[in-house]
Amino acid sequence: MATLLIVDDSEIDRRLVTGLLRGNPSWKTETVGNGVEALARLKQGGVDLVVTDMQMPEMEGLELVKQMGIHYPQVPVILMTAHGSESLAIEALEQGAASYVPKSRLADMLEETIEQVLALAQTDRNYERLTACQTRAEFSFLLDNDTALIDPLVDLLQQIAFRMGLVNTNGRFRVGMALQQTILNSLFHGNLELSGEQIESARESLLSSPATNMLEERRRQKPYSDRRIHVDAKITPERLEVKVADEGPGFDVSKAQALLDGAREGLDGGRGLRLMRILMDDVQFNQKGNEVTLVKNREPTEAH
Repeated sequence: MATLLIVDDSEIDRRLVTGLLRGNPSWKTETVGNGVEALARLKQGGVDLVVTDMQMPEMEGLELVKQMGIHYPQVPVILMTAHGSESLAIEALEQGAASYVPKSRLADMLEETIEQVLALAQTDRNYERLTACQTRAEFSFLLDNDTALIDPLVDLLQQIAFRMGLVNTNGRFRVGMALQQTILNSLFHGNLELSGEQIESARESLLSSPATNMLEERRRQKPYSDRRIHVDAKITPERLEVKVADEGPGFDVSKAQALLDGAREGLDGGRGLRLMRILMDDVQFNQKGNEVTLVKNREPTEAH
């Protein structure tokens, strides 16, 4: 059972969050009122993930992220952001937070985001020692339009990057989140041509179940049924480069690039693009708009 620590100075908000997560029998929630209390609880051990508010007395969410990066880098952090705190959230992502969820979207996004981050945090011990011996790795995958294939692929790539010393523990989570968002975008927006409204209307069912009416219907229809996702990855101790291409019609690259360029300034834009731009060192699209290249350069590693 995973233990989730909810950090918020508002008792009402703490009750709201724990209520939203109560339905998952594999999670246990605990709550504290600020970052100081959170660090005291983390010192006791046994916390698998932290969900924190940004603005709190004594120690705000940004400082908590910084302290956890130093003392508890193995525990991922998800931010809850209120309107107006987007710039703080971006800074916290750059400091090591794994993801964020706007407070206005907690009901339909928080559980899904926690599931994603926890899945990425799982370590397969069977090949840890082997990947630690690698000096270079190259992979090419041709994926069906199946969400069940995404997490295992992302887990493989992030663990190899971690074992080579390319990224530290926080970096592993961050690379995983960026790759996951990229492949999901290629699947939903690229190959299946689902609009943002369609994805939002079925968000919970699309990502929590491998078979939903909307997804299965679109996957069986022509031309969507013939399309695949191409993933090419090159990993060395100095650099990770991953190209993800779909077989859809593409999109307006200038608009996507504008959103990427504005992500660090906190401008409005797609959450997936924000995460890709902030969590990786470089993000580039091809002219057609159906291929994206993600780059992550070597960063310091903590002892492990």
